[in-house]
Amino acid sequence: MKAPNLLASLLALPLAAQADKLVIPAGAPPAFAAECGACHLAFPPALLDAQGWRAVMARLDRHYGDNASLDEPTRRSIEGFLVKHAGGDKVHAPVTPGGEPPRLTATPWFKRKHHEVPASDWQDAMVKSPANCGACHTRAAEGSYREREIVMPNGRPWEEEDDD
Repeated sequence: MKAPNLLASLLALPLAAQADKLVIPAGAPPAFAAECGACHLAFPPALLDAQGWRAVMARLDRHYGDNASLDEPTRRSIEGFLVKHAGGDKVHAPVTPGGEPPRLTATPWFKRKHHEVPASDWQDAMVKSPANCGACHTRAAEGSYREREIVMPNGRPWEEEDDD
């Protein structure tokens, strides 16, 4: 009886480890890091579903308050990459009012992972926005989002969070 449980546990280990890794898949267009990473972290495609990425890329002239327009071949290349490597239903962002592109911070996955973060941390001058992953996830640019690598705005590690 113990052998099947042990085998199941061992098979689940890689899945748990992958949950903390959100790397940029191989084959990213050269413009992806340059264009998307110019203003913010070049987000891993798995953080939003294909429909969401299409909507983001269709409105680059109104990209969350900025004009991030690209020439059409570059836009198509980046969109194709994002859609090909997009996440599934857990990262579907709801339609936003006013025609604003979907926000990865509005996905059920993001909300579940960040529900314990106090509002004061989101408003901290270091953070500025929930989309600023690198403000707390010290290795986000490398695709690592492990809890033990999180440092909150005042310098405290995430593990030290208390519900006092």
